[in-house]
Amino acid sequence: MTETSALFSPLMLGGLGLANRIVASPMCQYSAEEGCATDWHLMHLGQLAVSGAGLVMTESAHVTPQGRITHSCLGLYSDDNEAALARVVEFCRRHSPAKLGIQLSHAGRKGSTRLPAEGRNRPLTDAEGAWPTVGASGIARADGWPDPAPLDAPGIEAICAAHADAARRAAHIGFDLLELVMAHGYLLHEFLSPLTNRRDDAYGGDAIRRARFPLDVFDAVRDAWPADRPLGVRLSATDYADGGWSLGDTVALAVELERRGCDYVAVSSGGLLFDQRVPTGEGHQVDFAATVRREADIPVMAMGMIADPHHAEAIIREGAADAVALARTLLVDPRWPWHAAQILGAAVDFPPQYLRGYKSAWHRTQRAADGQGSSKPPKLTPD
Repeated sequence: MTETSALFSPLMLGGLGLANRIVASPMCQYSAEEGCATDWHLMHLGQLAVSGAGLVMTESAHVTPQGRITHSCLGLYSDDNEAALARVVEFCRRHSPAKLGIQLSHAGRKGSTRLPAEGRNRPLTDAEGAWPTVGASGIARADGWPDPAPLDAPGIEAICAAHADAARRAAHIGFDLLELVMAHGYLLHEFLSPLTNRRDDAYGGDAIRRARFPLDVFDAVRDAWPADRPLGVRLSATDYADGGWSLGDTVALAVELERRGCDYVAVSSGGLLFDQRVPTGEGHQVDFAATVRREADIPVMAMGMIADPHHAEAIIREGAADAVALARTLLVDPRWPWHAAQILGAAVDFPPQYLRGYKSAWHRTQRAADGQGSSKPPKLTPD
């Protein structure tokens, strides 16, 4: 290439500078013990920290034990949780200049769930250690799932406080960036969507009232999180269902979040319903991100099975998003940023221990021979 790569250009989010526009997206690992990060997290986040991505995100750290999805989900609600995660952050910082972000969440009615490998999308039984779940309303996730207890005013206040406490712990650990989850059918998304919020109090009704609790959580976290560190929000742009949360709702919420001090939004979709029909494929959510960026005038992360370096480059160059967040792509190929940099004629941080691999003429020749040096990486199969 004769021109500078847009994908590998620096990005400022709030007061934080990122070396490039590649984000290692949050990916649930179901490998925590009592909410505490383990050696698996050292390995998983450590390899992503040396991948060349400008920002590496943890999986969702849940703000209460009952707010976890499974027994093996990460948490940030205790001193032990904080110490275990601090060990992982220190490990990554020792070996990588990548910026580190954390995602905070409460699973709501999607909690008390079996591990995916033990029966995806199935609730725990009492014998398996099920716990009571909470939600916006008493609407079960699906047939055969327990009814969540509608949150009362003290419960809402307690969960706001739990998010703020987790944010303070994250700041103490030293994370560079924090992201709140208002997506994928978890608790804050439940309040936003009219399909799951049937309340008749101050937290239900029109879109403004349904957004009250999520915005209260945002404000509590913004107050607890250092002003000079970016705070973002992950949103589901649509429920893919008639009468559900829509792209227009997402734009309106993004405008309000920006007014309250939000530094970016990460635009995903779906996750609320079992019977959603999502048209998956390379970049299937990028158009949502482009609309939010254009109409809400806020920095945006795009995502959705982005695997082609040329496509990622075009997303940034054409102004559809400010960054691309990769999940499945990095699970398949943790060195994707290295390969993308070679293909796009850019440079990326890499460990000096891996010099012979990253700078190897033999490696570049082999990739070209495999048909990957100037085209797409292996195609991913949607799950």
